[in-house]
Parts: sequence; C-alpha cells; structure tokens
Amino acid sequence: MKRSLLALAALTAFTGVASAQSSVTMFGVLDVAARSVKNGGAGTLNTLSTDGSRSSRLGVRGVEDLGGGLRAAFHLEGAVALDVGGGQKTAATANGSTANGIDWAREAHVALAGKTWGELRLGRDYTPTFRNHVTYDPFAFVGVGGQANLMGAAAGSPFTTLVRANNTITYLLPAMGGVLGQATVAAGEGVDANKYMGVRLGYAAGPLNVAAAYGVTSTPNVLPTIANGQNSGGDTKGFNIGGAYDLGFMRPMFQYHQYKYGRNTQTNIVIGGTAPVGKGGIFKFTYGKASDFRSATQLAAGFEQNLSRRTALYANYSRINNKGAATFRASSGGVATALPGITSTGYEAGVRHVF
Repeated sequence: MKRSLLALAALTAFTGVASAQSSVTMFGVLDVAARSVKNGGAGTLNTLSTDGSRSSRLGVRGVEDLGGGLRAAFHLEGAVALDVGGGQKTAATANGSTANGIDWAREAHVALAGKTWGELRLGRDYTPTFRNHVTYDPFAFVGVGGQANLMGAAAGSPFTTLVRANNTITYLLPAMGGVLGQATVAAGEGVDANKYMGVRLGYAAGPLNVAAAYGVTSTPNVLPTIANGQNSGGDTKGFNIGGAYDLGFMRPMFQYHQYKYGRNTQTNIVIGGTAPVGKGGIFKFTYGKASDFRSATQLAAGFEQNLSRRTALYANYSRINNKGAATFRASSGGVATALPGITSTGYEAGVRHVF
C-alpha cells in the first residue's frame, strides 16, 4: 500500500513538472466604439467600428521548455470585427468591417528561442519598420487619432509590407541590458511587393525607449508607373526613428519616418505623449504632419479611463487639415470619401477589454 502511494505521488509530481514545462494560452482584445467622421463636403458617416484604442484580436499561443535554456513556441493571431460579429479576413468595407470568419493574418509563426542567443521565428510577422510606428504613437496606430491616418508609402508604391510580411524569417536579440534588435527577411515567392529585408535596433530600459529601423521592399518585376507626374518604380525604401522618455508626470514621444519609391518620397513627423490623470486615467495627444506632393497635419487628443487591469473606457478626437491634393481622413476605414483639400474631423467613444 505504501509503495502504491509513493508511486502515485511520484507520478503526480512528474505530471505537474511536465505540464509546467509547456502551456497553451488563448488571449484577445475586444475593442469597439461609436464613431463619427466628417469629411467636409463629402459628408458625415456614423458607425459602430472596431479598434478605437487597440486592435481587436483573438489568438492562441504556446510554449514548450526543451531544456538547457531552449524553448519552442508558436503564435496564431487573427483580427476580430465585433460590430458584425465575425472575423475580419478582408479589407474594411462600407461599414468598416466584414464578417468572413477568422484567419491568422495578424501573426502566425513558430519559434525557437534560447536565453543566450535570442529567438528565431518563421511565418507571418510584423516588419521591423512597423514596430516603431506603433511603439511611438500614443494612439497605437489605430482609431481616429492614430497616425495610420497620415502614414503610408510614397505615392505609387505597390508594397504590402507597411505592417506585416508573409514568408518571413526573423531573428530577435536576447535580453542584453536593454539593447533590442530585430532582423527580418521575407521571400517574395513570386509576389514582388512582399519581398522584404529589414532591421531594427534600439534600447529600452528605465525611462528611456528609442529605436531606429530600415527596410526595403523589392519590386523588380513591377512596371514603372506615373505618380505625381514622376516616373516611379524600383524598390520601396523605408527608414524611421522614434523615442519616448518617462518623466513621471508625462511620457513625451516622437517619431520620424520616410518612405521612398522612385522619385516620390513621403515624410511623416509625429510629436505627442501620454500623461497619467487621477487613478487609472491617461490623457493622450499628438501632432502629426505628412508631406510628399501633398501636405496634411493632424491634431488628436484622447482620454482613457482604466476600470481594471483588463477593461477601459475611452474617448478620442482628431482633426486633419489637408492642403492641395491631400485627401487624408480621420479614420482610414469605413468613412465617406474625402475630397482634396478638405478638413476631416473624427470623434469616437468606446470600450476595450483584454483577456
């Protein structure tokens, strides 16, 4: 009887250790807001739209301890459209979302990682140049205040790697006293606009967070086009640098980025920050400017009240002033078409829940 109890205890202990060595977790962000965007003479569109504070998503991730400091991991993540109750597989339509079932197009990779040598990922992932866009934007690149409203490729560029790339092999540096780095290559596999190479290097420790990134999307088989009266063609080259510093009462941040395609160049500058307000409140603000053959500025402000570690209420406002042929809008998806040179204003109020 004693031997049986000892064997059972040993088996239970072994099972506990084994289960602790691997885990699978479901996670997600659910974010939806009532939104109103007015684009001058083009009219006003009122919507219930996703992604006012963070990008809505549903994901599964797992990790397995292989011993000797080595671990294997996987990550699957897809967009969710709460307003229509489905996955958001395709580009936004007239109401801002489509319910076509979920895929894993936000992020999908397997990885091997070691404490001393870093992490190697294979699959679909974020490009190094995009990570600065979202890291140094107080509005996380979404909603009526996000800098996605002004940012993009140089005119005429067909590239598809502003945010993510398919067929990537990515290497991430291990933890080294705040130094961080990423190198990514993506095979085009016959699709020129996805062939990508990029690097990112930065430092994040204590109150300081800075990083610079550079990437090239190759399009050797895409015929040159005329954009802005210029003969455009060749590779799309992107460079950006950003930083933030926590002062306690405020966290100012900045970002500069430039994309070149042939003779066309788009440059963006972002200055903004966040400031704690009371218990669980955060005030956000930005000034952004975009310029190529067009010119536009965006002023945005928002307030977010955390009700708990997982749930928050928020309200955002932005105003974009277009000049010349510029048609930038206060929300890039699900809004009425903007006319050249108009003023675009956006309002939204919503709720975000993280699990």
